[in-house]
Amino acid sequence: MPTIKEVVQVLEQVAPPMYQESYDNAGLIVGDASIEVTGVLTCLDSTEAVIEEAVAKGCNLVVAHHPIVFKGLKRFTGKNYVERTVIKAIQQGVAIYAIHTNLDNVYNQGVNQRIAGQLGLEQQKILAPKQKGSILSAYVLPSRKNSLLKDLRALGIADKDIYIGSPSGGNVLTGMPRLEILLLENQKRNAVRILKKNYVQQYNFQHSEAPTPTIGSGMIGQLPEPMNVFVFFEYLKEKMQVTCIKYTNPLDKPIEKVAVCGGAGGFLLKSAIAQGADIFITADYKYHEFFDADSKIIIADIGHFESEQFTIPLLKEIISNKFSTFAVYETEVRTNPVSYFV
Repeated sequence: MPTIKEVVQVLEQVAPPMYQESYDNAGLIVGDASIEVTGVLTCLDSTEAVIEEAVAKGCNLVVAHHPIVFKGLKRFTGKNYVERTVIKAIQQGVAIYAIHTNLDNVYNQGVNQRIAGQLGLEQQKILAPKQKGSILSAYVLPSRKNSLLKDLRALGIADKDIYIGSPSGGNVLTGMPRLEILLLENQKRNAVRILKKNYVQQYNFQHSEAPTPTIGSGMIGQLPEPMNVFVFFEYLKEKMQVTCIKYTNPLDKPIEKVAVCGGAGGFLLKSAIAQGADIFITADYKYHEFFDADSKIIIADIGHFESEQFTIPLLKEIISNKFSTFAVYETEVRTNPVSYFV
């Protein structure tokens, strides 16, 4: 049977941990990675009820989008739901793995690609691509080239960001291929470690502002046909399975270009406006923040849980497509802490 570590490796091939935000706590939060998997339960939030459901279904691994632990815990006395969930998971032998902002920040099989697909958006692209931090240049021992490429790919660096060319004439290392890699800032340390492992001792960094189209926040795309605002709202409610929408004043034009961000995406509003989106769909907007629409765009807040709920089947698909020796379930527990009276 596959181990928890092997399931984690599959998830991290889709969303490498290096792409998580600095405040995040994605990864294996509870459990022993060497244990064999008996079953997996996917969810947005790993609550006590979800742990109980996992046990009832014979699952010893819960894969959640949101980390149950964000800050350090000094005591485990069960005084709040976080401590109680961790205690119950340990007592029941259930591991908890979280795949959060790293899954938000990838294009392929990411949270926002799933939302864009749910809405039938065409010409999809990342709303705010991450900026590359550096171009790393080095000379590679020919005998170590293939090993180096394998290690770089395992780090999550795409082939298109790796260039190996002919050696530069006159260099003291003439005869060794020249390597150039586009790196995010948080990839630099691991990339240097890999280079040294592959006997590349001389290298340098050159700052780069070139964005990468497959890593970043949010998504933007086109509707197949323009829609009247209120027709689109009905469409949005149906496709995203929501009962209510908080929105700013409609503009005097149809909806055609749509920007989305699962969860709290207010930080992307300027990007949505700059790229000409007619509407920005996200969650967790505060009263005064709605004023920032400033008659330039419609802000539509559909709720945090509602915007990310399709991450649950997404996680099931990622795991099920790679493993057939254990069952993978979507949670039946609705962990949304917000209810609506409509």
